[in-house]
Amino acid sequence: MGKIIAVVNQKGGVGKTTTAVNLAASFAVLEHKTLLIDSDPQANATSAVGVDAQDVDASVYDCMIGNVNVRQAILQTNIPNLDLFPANINLVGAEVEMISMDRKDFRMRDAIYELKDEYDFIIIDCAPSLGQLTVNSLVAADSVIIPVQCEYFALEGLGQLLNTVRIIQNAMNPNLTIEGILLTMYDSRLKLANAVVEDVQQHCKGIVFNTIIARNIRLSEAPSHGKPIIAYDIQSRGTINYLNLAKEILGNNGYEI
Repeated sequence: MGKIIAVVNQKGGVGKTTTAVNLAASFAVLEHKTLLIDSDPQANATSAVGVDAQDVDASVYDCMIGNVNVRQAILQTNIPNLDLFPANINLVGAEVEMISMDRKDFRMRDAIYELKDEYDFIIIDCAPSLGQLTVNSLVAADSVIIPVQCEYFALEGLGQLLNTVRIIQNAMNPNLTIEGILLTMYDSRLKLANAVVEDVQQHCKGIVFNTIIARNIRLSEAPSHGKPIIAYDIQSRGTINYLNLAKEILGNNGYEI
């Protein structure tokens, strides 16, 4: 049975979608069948793997709100072993529409439950908020990855997010765990970045990944070409970082690397 990992942070610009897309692609390249779920109305994860959100016929919205079968929505990407459950602009209204629905917190879990046996990993790119879409993603997930940028105010909001995880654990998903906190946008030349790394490692002992994602121009360019970094520049530092993250997670979950 596959593992569902939600990549979540209510703050924007921390490398959340970059992590979801490139971790999923790295798992796929390492020959693990992987599904990337775009649960963000901005649909950036969808476009980052070369799919135009405007051309999507069935999306996360249709499956969570319209009860369309998830298999009608899943698309193959150009990366072997990597499939996409896409988003489009319709997802913007999902939070309001779900308020009056039965099992409003379980719509994502219900939609994808039957897929767990078909994938080794399912990666959810969460919306940059702690609203209903993110709650649905956390209820569906087995674990969470929290990207934290190596910049000023790095820890701002982290306590609120960890508290939300605890609430979900206590109320709806007792098996939810923290896969790890991921330091992103790291520049070793900056004293501030090094101080942030030390600060996060000190405050969050035992749950910070050893892998750190360095700031990398090629990593920033890749989404505009509709490609994960591993397909855009296989020799870039970004590719190496995300492959190392995938291997670290595989090792932590008992896989032989």
